[in-house]
Order: sequence, then C-alpha cells, then structure tokens
Amino acid sequence: MAARKLLILPGDGIGVEVMAQVRRIIDWMAKKRKIEFDVSEGLIGGAAYDVHGTPFPAETLAAAMQADAVLLGAVGGPKWDDLPFDKKPERGLLGIRKEMGLFANLRPATVLDALADASTLKHDVVAGLDIMILRELTGGLYFGEPRGIETLADGSRKGFNTLVYTTPEIVRIGRVAFELARKRGKRLCSVDKANVLECTVLWREEMIKLQKEEFPDVELSHMYVDNAAMQLVRNPKQFDVMVTENMFGDILSDCAAMLTGSLGMLPSASLGAADADGKRKALYEPVHGSAPDIAGKDMANPLATILSFAMCLRYSFDMVAEAEMIETAVKNVLKGGLRTADIMQAGKAKVSTTVMGEAVVRELDKMNA
Repeated sequence: MAARKLLILPGDGIGVEVMAQVRRIIDWMAKKRKIEFDVSEGLIGGAAYDVHGTPFPAETLAAAMQADAVLLGAVGGPKWDDLPFDKKPERGLLGIRKEMGLFANLRPATVLDALADASTLKHDVVAGLDIMILRELTGGLYFGEPRGIETLADGSRKGFNTLVYTTPEIVRIGRVAFELARKRGKRLCSVDKANVLECTVLWREEMIKLQKEEFPDVELSHMYVDNAAMQLVRNPKQFDVMVTENMFGDILSDCAAMLTGSLGMLPSASLGAADADGKRKALYEPVHGSAPDIAGKDMANPLATILSFAMCLRYSFDMVAEAEMIETAVKNVLKGGLRTADIMQAGKAKVSTTVMGEAVVRELDKMNA
C-alpha cells in the first residue's frame, strides 16, 4: 500500500520519553511484520517556542496537514509559565486541533483486569469498566468569541468567555457519537446543562432530532453535567458512550480516567470530518500531561502513548489486527506484574519507562513467533 505518513510530535516533559517507546514499536513492526511507516518528527508546545518563538510553528502545521495521522506526546511545563497567554505551550495544542478540524475527541476509559485494584474506587465499582467519552473539541468556551479581560470604568477588571454552538457543530459530533454507540452497546448518554444554559438547550434539542431522524435504533438519554460527574464515581458502568461539549468533556473525561487508576494508562483520538474517500485528519495522544516533576527520570508510564498508537492503527490505518496485538501485549505485561510508579501495587515489580517499553516489545515478539 502507499506509504503511511505519520508525524510524531513528542512535545515537552515526559512526552519525549514515552514517544521513544512508541518508536521502538514502529521499528519492531518494520522489522518483524514488514509494515513500514513514513515517519517524520516536529516541534510543538514549549519545545517549539524555544526554537521558533511560537508554540505552533507554520512548519508543524504544514507537516500535520500532509500526514495521514499525528502522534503527540504532551505539552507544557513551569519553564514557560511566564509567557504571554498566546505563546504558552497549550496554545499549540489548541491550535493544531483547530487548524486540522479535529472536532471529535474519543476518550476511552477501560479498566484492565490487572489494574482493577489500582483505582481509588472499590473493585466492584470499576472492574470490567469499558466506556467511551466523546468530547466536542473545537467549539464551546475554549474557542467562543468574544473573550478576554478588560478594565472597567471604575478600575476593576472583567474576564469573559463565550459558550456558543451552532446546529452543524452539534450535529457532526452527535453523528460520530451515535455511530460509535451503534458499534458498541447502542446506548448514548448526552450530557448538558439544559436547565441553566440556553446553548445546551439547543444541544439537547439537536441530539433528540438527530436520534429520531437517523439513529432510531440507538437508545438516547440525557443527563445534566453535575449529575454525570456524580454518577461516574457512583455507578460508572451504567454508561456505554457519553457525548458532551468541550469544557464538560474536558472535566468528565479526566474524572473517568481516574476510575481506571492512572492517567498514564489512557489513550485518546481526535478526529476530523471524513473526506470523499472516507479518510479523516487525526491526532492521537495520551491523556496525561507533560509531568515536568518526573521528566528526564525514566519514570513515566509509556502505556497510554503506546495505546494511543494502537488507536492510530485502528482508526487511521485500518490495521485492526496490529492494534489488537499491541493492546494484548500491554495486558500481558500488566498480568506479568510489571508496573511503573504511577500504577505501582504491592507485590508487583516497579520498572522504568524504558523497561516497560522493552517488556511490550518482548510480548509482541512472543505473539509474532
């Protein structure tokens, strides 16, 4: 097949270390499975600012638009805390999402059997958990206009942001959510705050209309965001697929992530609209941040980034068998008792970032024998 163009953006902090372990798996695929990727690497976030004076250089955008998929590590750190708002590393992340049109963020929250006791919740509450949170990624408060901070006539200051969604924005994220639900348990919970916010009244009305017109086979329910947060820690297995707006999704997906025991275990995919050939712009990244406190210490958990690569294989390259191989390798390593510091449990073996990556490659070797 044509070359699979993959752009790697390690970013800041532990992003560099965890991405190195993904490169080992890419090399393994080339050597052992004869699957080649056309891999290039670029800068984003603080690393990009240090070289180019901007967290999202034009070179990075151009490379991202040419790639079949982008794999990103993490951005940010205290080194850049004093930069102007528009120069902060996080603006690079928001920028690439916006410019690539990545409106659909898929955040799975899955509890692997070996880690059911790593969660702060009771074993029975989280064992077997498998939910998907779909977050709208390019609208809402994070992008709405007007926005800013201004000084009033009396000398006091006012900060303001705008929560805004249009029908097309709601329908396109809703359609992705219903399609995902149709492939899973055919249950979709739409999360809003329609008792207070007119914008999410529209959100609910459009979700209801879409379900009636296109997805009558999918059960649709609605939940206010505050109740959804409570239910995620009370009875998370009641959910299958959840869909919500940008800020609510940001908060709820991190809440759901901690049900699994660690942010270091969870991947994500951000997808754009399908073109005429059915292909989508896509960016894959671990849920965790740049963790500057442990950067450079070979302590970070690389599994979320490795699993993000598995999502990349599944959604961008239609390589389901290879994706499942990687996911199984991760499960087997955890069953074998290896743990990085963030998921360490009594009686298990604490290992470094590098050793965890090596262990996954060894499992792949076993399955490929």
